[in-house]
Amino acid sequence: MTSTNLAYFSNDAIYACLVIFTIAFFSHTYEVSWAMKNVATNDKTEFDFSKTQRAGRIGTAMMTLGFIVLAVAVITRGFSAHRVPWGNMYEFSITGALMLTAAYLFAFAKYKVRWLGLPVSISVLLTLGTAITVLYRPSAPLVPALKSPWLAIHVLAAIISGGVFLVANLVAATFLIMERYELKGGRPAWAQRIPSLDSLDQLSYRLIAFVFPLWTFAIIAGAIWAESAWGKYWGWDPKETWAFITWVAYAAYLHARVTVGWRGRRAAWLCIFAGSTFLFNYIYVNIWGTGLHTYSGL
Repeated sequence: MTSTNLAYFSNDAIYACLVIFTIAFFSHTYEVSWAMKNVATNDKTEFDFSKTQRAGRIGTAMMTLGFIVLAVAVITRGFSAHRVPWGNMYEFSITGALMLTAAYLFAFAKYKVRWLGLPVSISVLLTLGTAITVLYRPSAPLVPALKSPWLAIHVLAAIISGGVFLVANLVAATFLIMERYELKGGRPAWAQRIPSLDSLDQLSYRLIAFVFPLWTFAIIAGAIWAESAWGKYWGWDPKETWAFITWVAYAAYLHARVTVGWRGRRAAWLCIFAGSTFLFNYIYVNIWGTGLHTYSGL
């Protein structure tokens, strides 16, 4: 295949992913919305998931297939440009969607959190839809500042960290929603299958504790790259500053959990705050910010 053909193939694979993740979204939606069964016992509404297990399995299969096809799209994008596929916001976004899906599949394999498939599929669809319609840029060589072996090391570590952070934040947001329902008298019928508040709290913490060292490494690798490219390890560029703010926020979360003993609502809000600093850095600073790290291509 020529470079042009590879670029077109990558684009077609992204469109295929939109279809696949849409099927995953509808499958997970059907699994929840059609599992409810009215039972004439104490006037309660209960769930019967036996009739929708197939839809759930289809949703998981589509998430797995979407991950594979998206991986192919990212790889062929890189081959089309003869470089790693992280040169602009479009490429960051499709790789970010890939890492978000990977983080979900990892969490599903370890903790059986199939219920997360619904919010994750929505997030991936929004990311890919925005990437292909707003952020898309043709495959092209890297700008000179990005031509370094540290690009693969630093950016890949940051993107993997971001994917896991966002899954942890989805779990934290779910915790707050479920807690609100329980304080008002009980969860609605559709939310009965979601794990207990304690399980959600622990899962969010475990995901962040797992990936925080990798985020720390990403920042250190970025500083080493900056020294080789610009002659200084740290320049308080907007992206550097917000990466550090994100590190401090997640460090504060872990410190509050381990040392102070924060649990539940306070920990969930702190987790979401930390995640919002990551998203602000990823979206606002990349697209509208100024500085040495502005590589959106827009």
